Amino acid sequence: MTDTASTHARMQDASRRARLAEFWYYFSENRGAVIGLGVFVALVIVALFAPLIAPHAPNAQFRDATLLPPFWQEGGRAAFPLGTDPLGRDMLSRLLHGARFSLFIGVVVTLLALTTGIIIGTIAGYFRGWVDTAITRLMDIILAFPSLLLALVLVAVLGPGLNNAMIAIALVQQPHYVRLTRAAVMGEKGRDYVTAARVAGAGNVRLMFRTILPNCTAPLIVQAALSFSTAILDAAALGFLGMGAQPPTPEWGTMLAESREFILRAWWVVTFPGLAILITVLAINLMGDGLRDALDPKLKRS
Repeated sequence: MTDTASTHARMQDASRRARLAEFWYYFSENRGAVIGLGVFVALVIVALFAPLIAPHAPNAQFRDATLLPPFWQEGGRAAFPLGTDPLGRDMLSRLLHGARFSLFIGVVVTLLALTTGIIIGTIAGYFRGWVDTAITRLMDIILAFPSLLLALVLVAVLGPGLNNAMIAIALVQQPHYVRLTRAAVMGEKGRDYVTAARVAGAGNVRLMFRTILPNCTAPLIVQAALSFSTAILDAAALGFLGMGAQPPTPEWGTMLAESREFILRAWWVVTFPGLAILITVLAINLMGDGLRDALDPKLKRS
């Protein structure tokens, strides 16, 4: 029995390694996805070690160095490589710490929307009937509103702040996961392995979350990657409008809002936060394209 169990475990490990190798093969075929992955990993490292990398504290004010240009321009200082903002705070330090907030927002929003969306979508796709109709109509109503406008309304009700902004964005993104999960569960529900599990005595909860759901993960992973970037964009938009993270939090959207009146006098105070948002969102979207290529069997070349 021990030898049989050991052989079975080795076969499972070999199968897992083969699947991982196949995944990486198709993912690496997309050069943009590999570049996006590299940039994203660099952003994660920067976010984790921001206190060690940043030359100054993000909210430290240097009154004798307000609106200094980047070091390569006339009047710039090496102590402030990317210049300073209107309050004399180092732009580089605030950008590095802002990566922590943006990635944290993306993770929390995606996990909230993904978890609740999977649960609701699985229930709708499995039970069908009036439960499915009620859930589907509710999701349709939410999707009928522009996402940013609905998020603004929710934050206005809950109150401005980073936590409420994350909750609002998660609620806005949830219908996409619900519809995707519902469609995948409906496609898997009638398959033979589900019927066999039901005949073997599996209950509804086990059938939904242990039998069917693991076979519906590929499109959800791709959607999560794309929603991650959307969450960062929406949080930056709410911060720019004064409804997200509040000053002096070094969140990129809030940095843009604080500096927009100086755009003609000091281009760097709006350019660098905007570039940070652009590069982050672009890297995550490229990763999402690679995940789609690697996980969707229809896109795999023989």
